Amino acid sequence: MDCGIFNSVDLPCGRSIENRLVKTAMYEHMANFSGGPPNDFHYGLYSEWAKHGWGMIITGNVPVSPQHLTLGRDMVVPPILDVEDIKPFRRLAQVIHGAVDGTRPLAIMQLSHAGRQSSNFLGGRPLFVPPLAPSPIRVGAGHDENYGRGAISDLMFHALFQVPTEMTTHDILNVQSSFVRGALLAYRSGFDGIQLHAAHGYLLAQFMNPKSNIRTDKYSVAPQNVTRMLSEIVQAMRKVVPTTFIIGIKINSADYIPSGSAEEVFQEGEQRVLDHIRTIASWGMIDFIEISGGDYENPDFMACSGSQTLGRQAFFAQFSRTVMKDLHQSPVPLSSVPLILLTGGLRSYSHLQAALMSKHADLLGIGRGAVICPDLPKILRLQLQNSKSSSAWADKPFAREPDIESRPSKWVPSVKLIGAGVGTAWYVSRMRDIAISQIENPRAEPPLVDYNRGALIALLRMWVWFNSRIPPIWILGIFTVLVVTVWYSVIALL
Repeated sequence: MDCGIFNSVDLPCGRSIENRLVKTAMYEHMANFSGGPPNDFHYGLYSEWAKHGWGMIITGNVPVSPQHLTLGRDMVVPPILDVEDIKPFRRLAQVIHGAVDGTRPLAIMQLSHAGRQSSNFLGGRPLFVPPLAPSPIRVGAGHDENYGRGAISDLMFHALFQVPTEMTTHDILNVQSSFVRGALLAYRSGFDGIQLHAAHGYLLAQFMNPKSNIRTDKYSVAPQNVTRMLSEIVQAMRKVVPTTFIIGIKINSADYIPSGSAEEVFQEGEQRVLDHIRTIASWGMIDFIEISGGDYENPDFMACSGSQTLGRQAFFAQFSRTVMKDLHQSPVPLSSVPLILLTGGLRSYSHLQAALMSKHADLLGIGRGAVICPDLPKILRLQLQNSKSSSAWADKPFAREPDIESRPSKWVPSVKLIGAGVGTAWYVSRMRDIAISQIENPRAEPPLVDYNRGALIALLRMWVWFNSRIPPIWILGIFTVLVVTVWYSVIALL
């Protein structure tokens, strides 16, 4: 049985999702180096996902500030929403909606602001100009005892990140206006909604986290203030978009839980996030909440495969089940309770089935699996139709994950942040393969996965875009790796 995977479900705003499968946000690294609008590579990539029956497709993060990029090649909300600026985003929405099998995925634009995690050189600011953040606390400052970093890791953090400038009230209002402009961009472009990125240590998460927010004003982490930044943005958005416009939030389930923390610290951090989700649900303005976790200081949750991925899956599933139970017992009317989107480690049909039947989630988020297997919904439908009496395939992974080194070379230091980024490079390279395949032949099937592509080649392809059929220029490649590997590794997608 399909246990409801392909059943539709209604959102609080009144919109309906045709099935429970959600392609979650993945950083594409395809825009111009200084950030910009979507282009032919984005259209090619998203046209592949659009063909195969996903219920909802969420874009990679779209920064609302061109001065707070992640790695430079970000899609960015333009400063002025004139007809020409909107046009590329409208085409992207049309591509996502342009399914050929009668289905129509919901198109969701993920809006973000990197805050203190906007790196040097690639963050969109002049050299030595620090980013804005709730408090002047640099990424990685004061957490050696929690993460066991050595001198090399400390050097990496100092090279990548500056001490941010504490935001004034005027800065806060400007950022809020930028998020509202992002929602208007999505609405005027034909997107069905937006998702606010309040996870992975980005700005909205920074305001809710005591390790990055030591303010004493009304935007502090005091219980009565901790979600104020987020709530004011959502309220302002709801004033300018229709009631049927979808607003979702991506939030950390492990935001305040240090790696290797004691049980009581773990429970305290989990309870804090649960309190935030209760508050968010009580607003009656949010349609779905995605459960995620980790940030640049603790990138263990960004693992590609193996025991770390399994641990992440178990943690997210347990926490999302707690959230589901709590929200359905709250005084919030059932029709206003946000749907819970579980992302991370859903690698087989049995995982999807268990998540729904055990009430771990309402929606099933797949990110990296959607890159390896963009036609996953189509494959699942065929398996259910042709093998209803057999469960032999149910426990098999959708596709084999890449087996890559945690660092591109033995000459590159083993640093958690770099290890997490190396894995991401492989998936960025794979997305580019899909995009090019669709540009060359829109009717083509998804290209075969190149499992022979190692970490070094993936990094080179990400940064210099060379054609793999031509022998790479190794001198240029090695130089590129040495210069940009550490910058590359700070990507926040998952």
